[in-house]
Amino acid sequence: MSDLKAQALAYHEFPKPGKISVESSKSCATQTDLSLAYTPGVAEPVRAIAADPENAYRYTSKGNLVAVITDGTAILGLGNLGPLAAKPVMEGKGVLFKRFADIDVFDIEVQAPSVEQFIETVANIAPTFGGINLEDIAAPHCFAIEKALKERLDIPVFHDDQHGTAVIICAGLINAVHLQGKQLGEVQIVCLGAGAAGIASMNLLIEMGAKRDNITLVDSKGVIHKGRSDLNEFKQQFAKDTSKRTLLEAMTGADVFVGVSGPNLVSQAMVKAMAAKPVVFALANPDPEILPKEAHAARDDLIMATGRSDFPNQVNNVLGFPFIFRGALDARAKRITQPMLVAAARALAELAREPVPAEVLQAYNVDKMEFGKEYILPKPFDPRLIERVPQAVAAAAKS
Repeated sequence: MSDLKAQALAYHEFPKPGKISVESSKSCATQTDLSLAYTPGVAEPVRAIAADPENAYRYTSKGNLVAVITDGTAILGLGNLGPLAAKPVMEGKGVLFKRFADIDVFDIEVQAPSVEQFIETVANIAPTFGGINLEDIAAPHCFAIEKALKERLDIPVFHDDQHGTAVIICAGLINAVHLQGKQLGEVQIVCLGAGAAGIASMNLLIEMGAKRDNITLVDSKGVIHKGRSDLNEFKQQFAKDTSKRTLLEAMTGADVFVGVSGPNLVSQAMVKAMAAKPVVFALANPDPEILPKEAHAARDDLIMATGRSDFPNQVNNVLGFPFIFRGALDARAKRITQPMLVAAARALAELAREPVPAEVLQAYNVDKMEFGKEYILPKPFDPRLIERVPQAVAAAAKS
């Protein structure tokens, strides 16, 4: 057993199994406390909520409670291992919500034989929560699930694998494209991976000013073009009238590459074929589409990002979802909209351009960190995130 494997298993097992627990937020040390916490005192908030459901936000934890829900069909990069195997990931998500935005979480793993039954399950338990975070649900089912729940529920529904990833990708790309002296509305973009993250990221880029005609989507069968008959409705939106068929052909002359696919799918020849001053986001985890050392060996004029913490420019969802939900909950938003996501992406991009506080340098044990080719996104432990991103999201929710 490797050291990392042993450490990870021990971390999750000791001193007690799992990563989360429930703690009382009120005193329950006396008979009086007990009579207020439960019967007869609890009857008063029950009556108040029955009279006006909005009182649930006043007298219960609903307004600061998010459900992290999965069916376990797309767990990290591990695939469809079922809902029970997804529980450590969902607990981990709960830890991040609490650590970075002081949001409470119940993790819920659903054994649902069909999309319809999953939707019904989530809809039926929704009154418990102030928001729903869908997680690790395979495409294309994730699109239908999110759409149906958004239409049915009056609380924010957010699929982090789609929109959380999209926000961080867009924030990083805003800055990377700027540093390369280019404009988002003019760059040619190739996205390898046409699942939840890829399609949501491209849609958000379009919302922020990229041109749909400048985007080429590539899946496991090659370029998504209008001649293909195997495209679902989400891929069809990006089908192009083009003679390009391979990833190499798509990347030739491209300004930006975004990979949300699998390991080692991009060669040095593909990177060499890109336009001058390219941007390469190789985000497959744990092994990117191309390693930074190989990409930099191919080109000395590129800006590179990955999904890993051991390389510069990590595209990390923890920069997004806790703060997006914090803003949505604070604004009592009924849904998370594209303008709210744009606001989050812009707030992150702007923060990276500001001087880095000393406590961030200390946390990462470095003497210097400044906006540039190896620092295009804020670091997760930047204390300014909780000050900036939720406020930007809340403002967009109210506008």
